[in-house]
Amino acid sequence: MAFASVNGQELFYQDSGGDGYPIVMMHGFLMDHSLFDPQVAVLAPTYRCIRFDARAFGQTKWDGKSFNLYDTASDCVGLMDHLGIRHAIIAGMSQGGYAGLRMALKYPERIKGLVLMSTSCVVDDEPTKAQYRGARDTWVNQGPVDDLIDFTASALLGSKDAPGIAAHWATWIPKWQQRSGNEMFHAMNNLIDRDNIENEVHQIQHPALITHGDADFGVPLALGEQLNKLLPKSQGLIVVPGAAHAANYTHPELINTALLDFMKKATH
Repeated sequence: MAFASVNGQELFYQDSGGDGYPIVMMHGFLMDHSLFDPQVAVLAPTYRCIRFDARAFGQTKWDGKSFNLYDTASDCVGLMDHLGIRHAIIAGMSQGGYAGLRMALKYPERIKGLVLMSTSCVVDDEPTKAQYRGARDTWVNQGPVDDLIDFTASALLGSKDAPGIAAHWATWIPKWQQRSGNEMFHAMNNLIDRDNIENEVHQIQHPALITHGDADFGVPLALGEQLNKLLPKSQGLIVVPGAAHAANYTHPELINTALLDFMKKATH
């Protein structure tokens, strides 16, 4: 196992190695580096694939303190420094995409291009924030109760009754059940309290590929469409029919085809 000492954390990461152009991947809320297994499978023969577990998730040894999306962006830059990578394609899903956008604003020189999966540049409305706070407090006070876990699985992965989805539930639910109240408290606050960068994303001049499932009710497709319009150098929006939030994991084929094409164009 590989760990990097970055910003007072011990970041767990995986690096496929090789001399191909690097792509660094940041996962979404409640997930970990393995969210990108389907992408690494097709990219690694040609590109250097790096992914890490964000604070409060996976195997990263986090200090237990509050953090925000700019900290995640800084962690990504620190990991790149640790690995001697000057610039890379940055891919982020949901929470990872929030961090990727902020990384593009704060560290533009470290980015060659952006892949933004199931993400947005705006904040949630107050009723949605209230729902998230309620879920957070339930997890803190009662733990990952069945109703909360089932709702989460449906939102992230899709209906258990949909073809192939039950196996994904079986993979991820045991991981979620291990997350502590303190981890969930700070991880959810990281999302609930994020800043609105809608009026800043026009400054991002990197080529960007946007992907979104059309059955995503956590981050609705309209927010992906908004990003596609606001980013000056968007290369287009890939809509995945029938996919929920973690479309790159549950329905990777369409995304992988577009990603390979984007990587080829963005790195030449």
